[in-house]
Amino acid sequence: MSTPVKKTENRYVNDLRRYGYVQSVFFGLRGVIVPLGLSIIFLAVVGSTVGGYQSTISEDWLIVAVAAVVGGYMALNIGANDVANNMGPAVGGKVLTVLAAVFIAAVCEAAGALLAGGDVVKTVSKGIISPGPEVSVMAFRDLMLSALFAAALWINLATILNAPVSTTHSIVGGVLGAGIAVAGFGLVNWGTMSAIAASWVISPVIGAGLAALILYFIKTRILYVEDRLAAAKKWVPVLIGLMAGAFTAYMLLKGLKKIWHPGMLEIVLLSIAAFAAAYAASRPYIAARVRELANRRTDINRLFNLPLIAGAALLSFAHGANDVANAVGPLAAIVSTVQQSGIAREVTIPLWVMAVGAFGIALGLGLFGPKLITVVGEKITRLNSARAYCVALSAAVTVLIATTLGLPVSSTHIAVGAVFGVGFLREFLENPNKKKLRPGHKLNVTAEDAFKSRGYRSMRLLVRRRFAVSIAAAWVVTVPASALLAALIYGCLQLL
Repeated sequence: MSTPVKKTENRYVNDLRRYGYVQSVFFGLRGVIVPLGLSIIFLAVVGSTVGGYQSTISEDWLIVAVAAVVGGYMALNIGANDVANNMGPAVGGKVLTVLAAVFIAAVCEAAGALLAGGDVVKTVSKGIISPGPEVSVMAFRDLMLSALFAAALWINLATILNAPVSTTHSIVGGVLGAGIAVAGFGLVNWGTMSAIAASWVISPVIGAGLAALILYFIKTRILYVEDRLAAAKKWVPVLIGLMAGAFTAYMLLKGLKKIWHPGMLEIVLLSIAAFAAAYAASRPYIAARVRELANRRTDINRLFNLPLIAGAALLSFAHGANDVANAVGPLAAIVSTVQQSGIAREVTIPLWVMAVGAFGIALGLGLFGPKLITVVGEKITRLNSARAYCVALSAAVTVLIATTLGLPVSSTHIAVGAVFGVGFLREFLENPNKKKLRPGHKLNVTAEDAFKSRGYRSMRLLVRRRFAVSIAAAWVVTVPASALLAALIYGCLQLL
């Protein structure tokens, strides 16, 4: 009797295992099919809407509809990949859940794109190459379409591989490769390319330096003093005021330019006023919070939760203003050739073009962004709310400066540079006068003496070096890869 019972039990166990496997496969497929299906619906709506509208006013409606779909595809990929660099610190610092981060970023990305993205769009669509009479209108359209499609494909592949890459690198490489395929190296505006390349190097350095400087200030003035509560009560409102002043300055410089053009004196005075108002409003809030906390660093870190959320929102706004150019810059250039029957010197950005980029980024973030948000927030170095606040504020200020100058800098470089800046500062401060023991290195002391010795204590590595190598490799490969793809796509278009 025991044998049939055992067989029955084994059959039930196998059935349960098969059921569990089928269930896991189903939920896995649902996690892929649902976002993919919603993305296809979004692109179909973009294509049909733009095509139906353009067919009533232009005979070139098909190229505009196709470019709009590719622009929407690019925007989805930007939301899936690049926005992770903005919200990752807040998630890594355990201040926001992934769902809350996605919602905040989606709103702020769309607002930044619609309110403050125009100047950078002009840089991407007209600054990298200088088309002359040798480039026909049709060739220029194929050039921009090839660049846009190549960049989108490359970012899509990187997202599948969980690699946060620069969307700015991708689109600039695409325009560069397609431009060379059209008319050779002489078509490229090497002066603009040099300025853009310089910004790629400078921006992560500035981001790292600012993040390290802010963290150093927080550590020396708040976290590592005897009375942390009193220090926090004094300095945290100042940090909140600085953020408010920076955001106000940016809005006056860029966000409100369509309805108001204030002078520099007005910008300075209003930014100071915003700093004072935020400082005055945050003082009672911080004072009330301090009374509920113990004099421990872990408790003090919680005071940075609200500033971190504000900083992440600011960074997302700046990212939308800057990186919408990557999605719709080439699309705007194509639309301008239809509206003006030629390659125009000045590109007017229609509202619907900006909307495609803004809502595409927000949708891509919601559908595909959570996974990379988690990767960016937790893999490079360990973050808490104070460190994440430094990363977010530093990256936001750097992106805002770049956007003000009209440079399409890489937010990936800035955010990752800021994370590394925080991590390496911690290593420097927490490892004074320590030497890292190399593999195979022997000392004429006991293990206990070696551990206690300041001269030979093993250095704590608070930044994962392998990520520095992989990130650097991704940065190096992105431009030539997208350029090669764009050249190949342009060649295929000429065969059609």
